[in-house]
Amino acid sequence: MVNCLDMTKTTDFGFEKVPEDEKSRRVAGVFDSVATRYDLMNDLMSAGLHRMWKRFTVEQSGLRPGQRVLDVAGGTADLAIQFARRVGPGGEVVLTDINPAMLARGRDRMVDQGLLAPAVQCDAEALPFPDAHFDCVNVAFGLRNMTHKDRALAEMRRVLKSGGRLLVLEFSRVWQPLQPLYDAYSLKVLPLIGKLVANDSASYRYLAESIRVHPDQDALKAMMELAGLEKVEYFNLSAGVVALHRGYRL
Repeated sequence: MVNCLDMTKTTDFGFEKVPEDEKSRRVAGVFDSVATRYDLMNDLMSAGLHRMWKRFTVEQSGLRPGQRVLDVAGGTADLAIQFARRVGPGGEVVLTDINPAMLARGRDRMVDQGLLAPAVQCDAEALPFPDAHFDCVNVAFGLRNMTHKDRALAEMRRVLKSGGRLLVLEFSRVWQPLQPLYDAYSLKVLPLIGKLVANDSASYRYLAESIRVHPDQDALKAMMELAGLEKVEYFNLSAGVVALHRGYRL
């Protein structure tokens, strides 16, 4: 006799194994909790380096005025704002996020910058956009929170035009000699900062743990190729703390 619980599909939530349908609920709780302090915490946790990583991503996008961009899991719109300035008034940037609290902050920040752009709440695993619509799709620090990364990558490829590119900016595997120091900082210091600044150590512990179970540089490159992207390459930033992957739909 088969126990029905044994048939439940599980996935990673940090270092925990949880049912797939539970992960999305718990990730939503994390981002509901951190939304109001998200930008401040990014500056504190990375000592401002996240701004450099995002500028590099925009430079590698190859975007020109008049083109269309989809920012998946775009959160508080750091990258969407930069993309909008790059494509100009004749272009289009669509900001998406599955979390309404994060999306609302991103939308408001764009309005405060004088930028009007669609803000769409949606799941990256089922994007509500037509095939071959965007010149560039970007996901920054969002892929590791997705339950079915393969589905999300396939969806992002689907909505790309021929010649379009997918950019994935994500935490990755740090240079090995730095691993002990990086582990001590991310697994011990970050939750403490989260407790002191955002009154939430658990969410930042999850975010640190989620990095450890995310595919490394070569594994993510292989996943993107399996999703149908071509000419996939990656750039290690800050000794591999973060990597930018870029692939094309040809």
